[in-house]
Amino acid sequence: MLSIGEFSNICKVSTKTLRYYAEIGLILPAEINPENGYRYYSVEQLETMLFINRLKSYKFSLEEIKTILKSEELLDEKLYLALTKKKKEIEKQVQESKKSLNQLNNDILNLKQGKSIMSYLESIDVQLVEVPKMYLLYYRKMVHEQEFAEEYGNNFTKLFNKIQDEKLTILAPPMVLFHSAEFSPFGLDTEFAIPIKEYVTGTRDFHPGLCIKTVLHGSYSNLSSIYTKQREWAEREGYESNNALYEVYVTDPSQVQKESELITEIYYPVKKKV
Repeated sequence: MLSIGEFSNICKVSTKTLRYYAEIGLILPAEINPENGYRYYSVEQLETMLFINRLKSYKFSLEEIKTILKSEELLDEKLYLALTKKKKEIEKQVQESKKSLNQLNNDILNLKQGKSIMSYLESIDVQLVEVPKMYLLYYRKMVHEQEFAEEYGNNFTKLFNKIQDEKLTILAPPMVLFHSAEFSPFGLDTEFAIPIKEYVTGTRDFHPGLCIKTVLHGSYSNLSSIYTKQREWAEREGYESNNALYEVYVTDPSQVQKESELITEIYYPVKKKV
């Protein structure tokens, strides 16, 4: 048996941490002397402690590690699923860090060249286009900010199922229209829609007319820059909003390997100010 001090030294975990791990049931001493309260760990528990440290290095929470250790399923199967999930999370974090680093390098380069770090807005293209009337198969509802990811999936799944069941003809990629400019306590007035050929129950006319159009290649996190550029352009050229702003998802996010492969069209319906 190893004293808590010996166990602590070998595993490089403080005795205070070991006491906490025992308190939350992560790893208990193999034996506690009833007379003096001294704690002892078995040699076999060294591997358990190393296992805990290894999972901690992968950013597993103590609760997650405890769940894995206590799992009644086969440990290797449970561990494989948990590691695969964690790998995806870390890969996403690495991609986000790389993206931030590239953006940082560009900003530094711009400053060296005497440009503003906001000069990237100048490279965003806007154009005036006339968009014809279309028939939209749609679901319109109030959506809270934290619900968007789930609502996108749920509503487009329902729309595609309806199109398949009723043998309707898709004319253009899915789109989302935003009927309110800001969130209310009830959410944002949002319409999930797919342009189709037929006019059937559940469809409506939509005629955007004159629109400011921008094509975004890359992450949805850049959408706010597009909105800013379109609003600035409209203000400068004497246009104002005339209908619901909408986004057309040319590429399916579930079908691309990288965010850089995403293509989104942003339409801002406008009219000339009187």
